[in-house]
Amino acid sequence: MNFPAAFESQVTNDPFLGKDLLNALNATPPVTIRLNPLKLTEREAADYLDANTSVQWCRHAFYLAERPSFTLDPLFHAGCYYPQEAGSMVLDTVLTQLELPQEPAILDLCAAPGGKSTLIASHLNGSGLLVSNEVIQARARILRENMTKWGYSNVVVTNNDPADFDKLSPFFDLIVIDAPCSGEGMFRKDPDSRNEWSEDNVLLCAARQKRIIADVWDTVKPGGYVVYSTCTFNEQENEENVRFMLHEMQAELVEINLNEPIQKGRQGLGYYCIPGITETEGFFIAVLQKAGADSKKQRYDIRRDLRHLNPGKDLEVLKGLAKTEDYSFYQWNDLVMALPSAVADRMQHVMANTRVVKAGTLVGELNRKGILPHEELAVCIELNSFPERIDLSKQQALQYLHGDTFYLESNQGLKLITYRNKPLGWIKHLGNRFNNLYPKEWRIRMNIS
Repeated sequence: MNFPAAFESQVTNDPFLGKDLLNALNATPPVTIRLNPLKLTEREAADYLDANTSVQWCRHAFYLAERPSFTLDPLFHAGCYYPQEAGSMVLDTVLTQLELPQEPAILDLCAAPGGKSTLIASHLNGSGLLVSNEVIQARARILRENMTKWGYSNVVVTNNDPADFDKLSPFFDLIVIDAPCSGEGMFRKDPDSRNEWSEDNVLLCAARQKRIIADVWDTVKPGGYVVYSTCTFNEQENEENVRFMLHEMQAELVEINLNEPIQKGRQGLGYYCIPGITETEGFFIAVLQKAGADSKKQRYDIRRDLRHLNPGKDLEVLKGLAKTEDYSFYQWNDLVMALPSAVADRMQHVMANTRVVKAGTLVGELNRKGILPHEELAVCIELNSFPERIDLSKQQALQYLHGDTFYLESNQGLKLITYRNKPLGWIKHLGNRFNNLYPKEWRIRMNIS
């Protein structure tokens, strides 16, 4: 396919890029996945997905020889791995080199559909707090689903404009801004995006990016970090916005040790994964640090409509269903949620000051017979302790994910459905049939036969 004439001219006349980029953008894009080490080992992935060629700048990440149908793989629905563009996985190397506190608070500002947030969650490995935000409501629901399936409880998913986070200032040790951009890195995967590109749109995106940066800058603690990234190649959306932060925000540029074929940006500002040089679709990333030192102890506004469940009688209803060590449990209306005790106050502070889509892990809904477990508990393997499980074949698992019922031998009662021993969801077995409790909004809609 042809490129917009102005884009082709811009790339060809830019000595930093050159015409080879155009040839690379017409080639077949690589397929990469990142494993969830909480749920799938590298050995399991190598046998199951033929994932053997690793992505050198990201742990637990692999190139695949060809693109499978992820929708028809139950392990994808179980949150065992995430298909993510290889360039954006550079964030993993960045996170390992930042000097963050032991229990950091991190905001992924433009998070949907969840690639970077699941990567950050794996890096935190249950410690600290991740706030994963998406401004568009429909995309926030997709983000919630992906973060739920990834299986960590130290996550709050929010649906807010960047300016809304000013209520938390200063709060975050790190903000990741994968800014909405003109999408030049999408030209290979989505050829239709070429028709949407224009020089005016590049300038519009650059201005919007500056507004987003300015809106959240005060929420970064002094001494904290901003990771800024795009999937574009132009200077206006990349290096110029880094200069904006350096000059207008008095930020300092942070050097990251990234080896070839990743290369430094123009004038040494940021880093690029350029197609044809790297096996990626294209990515720019820069790290900046806010001046000053964090010396203030922050007070937190706690949600008053959450009733803290005390150990003992209150938690008897969870016996045999969920582990209670290291978690604080709260009741909101008839719902019971689990928040990691180490960050429960900070999570409630976020909940009190933002529009929340998900917080911690919903354990279940209280009723006259006890508690009906929630889907979030099913896929949170660190919290779920339910013993009665049924492992399905692949075809049965796909039928279950499709919302079907079928003959399944078992005694009556609540059962946790698994595939290859990885939890998928709940059923209520009635003896001669079962009720499929898999959420309707998560079900596979395509033909599975």
